[in-house]
Amino acid sequence: MEPLQLPFSLSFGLGDTDTRAGSPQIGCNTANKVFCDPSGLRGVAASELLSFPGRDYTVVRAQEQQVMDPKSQRLRLNDGHFIPVLGFGTYAPEEVPKSEALEATKYAIEVGFRHIDSAYLYQNEEQVGQAIRSKIADGTVKREDIFYTSKLWATFLRPELVRPALEKSLKNLQLDYVDLYIIHFPVALKPGEELLPTDENGKTLFDTVDLCRTWEALEKCKDAGLTKSIGVSNFNHQQLERILNKPGLKYKPVCNQVECHPYLNQSKLLDFCKSKDIIPVAYSALGSQRVKGWVNLNHPVLLEDPVLHAIAKKHKQTSAVIALRYQLQRGVVVLAKSYNKKRIKENLQVTSGAGGTGLLSTILHGSPSLHSSSQNCLWSKMSYLLFPVHVCLVYTPNGFLLLLWHQERQHGWIGLRLDRK
Repeated sequence: MEPLQLPFSLSFGLGDTDTRAGSPQIGCNTANKVFCDPSGLRGVAASELLSFPGRDYTVVRAQEQQVMDPKSQRLRLNDGHFIPVLGFGTYAPEEVPKSEALEATKYAIEVGFRHIDSAYLYQNEEQVGQAIRSKIADGTVKREDIFYTSKLWATFLRPELVRPALEKSLKNLQLDYVDLYIIHFPVALKPGEELLPTDENGKTLFDTVDLCRTWEALEKCKDAGLTKSIGVSNFNHQQLERILNKPGLKYKPVCNQVECHPYLNQSKLLDFCKSKDIIPVAYSALGSQRVKGWVNLNHPVLLEDPVLHAIAKKHKQTSAVIALRYQLQRGVVVLAKSYNKKRIKENLQVTSGAGGTGLLSTILHGSPSLHSSSQNCLWSKMSYLLFPVHVCLVYTPNGFLLLLWHQERQHGWIGLRLDRK
């Protein structure tokens, strides 16, 4: 794989900057401190040298980036097919009428989405398929223009149930094939009509299945032409390795779809996936669902984060667009989920000129959240560029000097961040 080539050079300026605790260090030309702001060269939020609240500086190896097709904004999967970098997520809570999935998906295709993500679990594939077919019928798109993802639910992980489950989804969709079929969760539940089977005491009923045998059944579905590509979702690196190291492996997973956002950056898992030529796909990219029992409602809301707000204000974008852009800059395919027409259209700006072009940088950080209650901590979350820069000196808010240097290697770049003891 060729390393990412960036269409501009990097310059430095000197000057002063706001070093108050809680204020983002957005790159600017200031005195006595060195910052880089290539976004100014592009005119929009492409990438910035930023500091975020946190505590620990760590040594980080920046993995080689996937190269994006600039015309169609797609990434090449390891089986040769291409996946659009921005997808439209169709999940909605049970109380939302299924008819809204139909209308929202139709509108998403009308305004430019070509990657549609759904699942058997969502119980809306009939409506999503109807939306896709209606947009094909009226000439908006051709079938080959649409990249559709479905998912194998946990009650169908027994090998003999895999193909019937995919055929059931295809029947609901009224499509001949899906572009990507992935194992939804690496946990098997008792087969049956119930999506979440439980016993009389309300305890979940699990099943015992060898995921390697499940994977072999997916490979057969690919060979049969029912799906073009196969992948996984919610797998950790040990579960991925089990598939990758399986004797007689015919096809590697092309992707691993996981919850991923600035509060749950998944950096180690993403690095592992990229090292194995597996594309990371981010769901809940705008933050976890605010559902009681799923997330602590006292936790901060990602889209209200002051750092995201500061970047969004600087570039006249929404916090959602910045959060989505964060993923694209890391080489992550990102799913944007909304049934609101205004927001659906806004989210598309992440791949337009208004959101910057190309994959430019990786936001690297050492703590799990942009948020910090401490006002005196070091800004340990840094966003910096993988450029031919040898030394960059940055003052943190308390005056601690941080040295960054990048050294070209055969496999990419090395970023070194010094620890404050």
